[in-house]
Amino acid sequence: MSLLMSPLTLRGTTFRNRVWLAPMCQYSADGDGVPTDWHLAHLGARAVGGFGLVLAEATAVVPEGRISPQDVGIWGDEHVAAWRRITDFVRSRGAVVGVQLAHAGRKASTYRGFGEGSGTVPAGAGGWETVAPSDVAFAGYAAPRELTPEQVAEVPGQFAAATRRALDAGFDLVEVHAAHGYLLHQFLSPLSNHRTDAWGGDLAGRARLLLDTVDAVRAVLPEDRPLLVRVSATDWTEGGLTVEDVAQVAVWLREHGVDLVDVSTGGNVHASIPVGPGYQVPAARAIRETAGVPTSAVGLITTPEQAEQVLAEGSADVVMLGRPALFDPHWPLRAAHALDDKTPTLEHAGDADATVVPGQPTGWPVQYARGHWA
Repeated sequence: MSLLMSPLTLRGTTFRNRVWLAPMCQYSADGDGVPTDWHLAHLGARAVGGFGLVLAEATAVVPEGRISPQDVGIWGDEHVAAWRRITDFVRSRGAVVGVQLAHAGRKASTYRGFGEGSGTVPAGAGGWETVAPSDVAFAGYAAPRELTPEQVAEVPGQFAAATRRALDAGFDLVEVHAAHGYLLHQFLSPLSNHRTDAWGGDLAGRARLLLDTVDAVRAVLPEDRPLLVRVSATDWTEGGLTVEDVAQVAVWLREHGVDLVDVSTGGNVHASIPVGPGYQVPAARAIRETAGVPTSAVGLITTPEQAEQVLAEGSADVVMLGRPALFDPHWPLRAAHALDDKTPTLEHAGDADATVVPGQPTGWPVQYARGHWA
């Protein structure tokens, strides 16, 4: 068995392999943040394709936390039933299903990038006023309103309420989004947090909101459900967050009940990033070794052999795939073939005719077995 296709257990949840679908915004919700048939098709296809965890995109905990007006949300009960039909299908294909809970802060109310415009969507076109730790704008966006201490104190409860709805909607786990320049990352980084109160100043002060949010979410999650946090390990800018800073934050996250740290980088300010194959893997390894917490690696990991090497060298416990999963929803099945792995990667569940066919490769849905690699 390859490491990539070997199972992993966090708390009481076992993932069938270590190839996980990274959360990727689809910008395809209806006007009220409700997921649509597109989300069922997108996430369902990756479950059929063999991913161990199917992680839904950044899902706003409040309406003003959406990145764009077309983002999905989970701030109201009307979202629960729409998500439930998706989670039921994903789980029926043998995958664990999770959701990334998010608040975009000063990077909210933006155009979705489908040729409609760029920057902040004005109120007259469906946008809204954004909020942030300080009234410092992201370059090219409208200036946000600085949150009052009372408003900051409300944020953990918003994530906790969203977690309750996520459980009702059938999600197996949640990931708290503290990366890519969104609200919790904005609090962590000295480039965007200029506060002098209890939520600013040194690293411990800037991390307070994230840790309070993690505590609130962990209190809602059943003991056997994993909690993930996505971080940006560096701002790639002088004076910003460093890998050493975020490794210390990861120590605190582990102490507060986080089971895996999902390591990405950047997004809080415009920066020159040395993008290349596996360019974020060293950060995942540093955080794993320093904090003693499982990590996932993501970013230009494209081939099965490369992904297997990331695990073999001890850089991470899991590989997250983003863009490679967009053009190949069956990437895990292809990886199992490439690594000559005979272990089943899919459970044949859900349909009465979904049984193992003698002479056909394990891991394939029987409906697709005729199309397997020779």
